[in-house]
Amino acid sequence: MGAFSFLGTSSGKESNIATYVIREHRRGRTVNEILEDHYVTNRLTPEQVNRVLDRPEVIRALGDQIVAEARSPKS
Repeated sequence: MGAFSFLGTSSGKESNIATYVIREHRRGRTVNEILEDHYVTNRLTPEQVNRVLDRPEVIRALGDQIVAEARSPKS
C-alpha cells in the first residue's frame, strides 16, 4: 500500500453505496428506507450520504424529486 492509499477510500465507499442505492431502488425500495440500512449507515457519514445523493448517476436513476425528498429532514 502506498503512502496516499487512504485518499481513495472515501470515494470508493461512496461509489459502492451509490451502486447499492440504485440497485435497491430498482428493486422497489424507497430511498429513505435504503439510506437507513445498516449497510449504508455503518459505512458513510451523513455528509458522505449527501455526496452520494449528488452523484449524477444517482440523480439520473432516482430522479430529482426523489433525491430532494431523501435530503429533507425527517420529522
